[in-house]
Amino acid sequence: MAQVQQAISPPHRLGFLETLRKDRWWVEPALVFLGLSVFFGWLTISAFLDKWEFEIGPYLSPVYEPKLHGTFDAFWFSPALLILWIPAGFRITCYYYRRAYYRSYFLSPPGCAVGDVGKSYKGEAGFPLILQNAHRFFMYGALVFVVLLWYGAIRGFYNTDELIDGQAVETGFGIGLGSMVLVLNAFLLMMYTFSCHSLRHFVGGGLDCFSCSKWTRARKRVWDYVSLWNQSHRFWAWTSLVGVLATDIYIRLVANGHITDPNTWSGF
Repeated sequence: MAQVQQAISPPHRLGFLETLRKDRWWVEPALVFLGLSVFFGWLTISAFLDKWEFEIGPYLSPVYEPKLHGTFDAFWFSPALLILWIPAGFRITCYYYRRAYYRSYFLSPPGCAVGDVGKSYKGEAGFPLILQNAHRFFMYGALVFVVLLWYGAIRGFYNTDELIDGQAVETGFGIGLGSMVLVLNAFLLMMYTFSCHSLRHFVGGGLDCFSCSKWTRARKRVWDYVSLWNQSHRFWAWTSLVGVLATDIYIRLVANGHITDPNTWSGF
């Protein structure tokens, strides 16, 4: 009887970056590291560039929405710092972003089935990671910002400035490329917020019965929509990041005279 020889793989070594994976698992965390560094790097710079124009005509950069500049000019800090802590806190504590930057920045773990930088799992029960539980509270503030951003986007269709850079500009209702950019930005940020895991729990959690009353049935319908959007939460997370960055840069370029915004007001 012939003997059957079976190849036995050597035991898997444990340790940082040790893995049996043969694919390019490091590409995603590297791209996430680059993307988040660019976004939060620019966001930090933009918050302190309040002397470099960020508003022109009906267009206001979303970094400075709602409009607080002028009120705090006597202080050393930028008015954006009074605004950004809410949307920034919402993103930093987001369930998807936790996974993203835990892997990319903390290497904990760098990828599935890849050795962790730490020797043991500590979770989020201790300081400072226990502060991640504040996500639901940041979500309430983010919902308010959705309304404010849509207000700013709608305001982008109505110009009230008669004089811009020493030139008379038509006022009233109109449309420009900047108007559409603001609408797209508001939509992307709305979808990122509406696809949030905490919002899904907020509208449909804590119920034992979805069909017991008109109120619970209405909550079930909303929960179904949020659940559908939640499936693409990562997509909305990244497109909304790009949207904020692109909108801020576009409005600054127009406001500082580097490019011209095509619009029906025949100006800027």
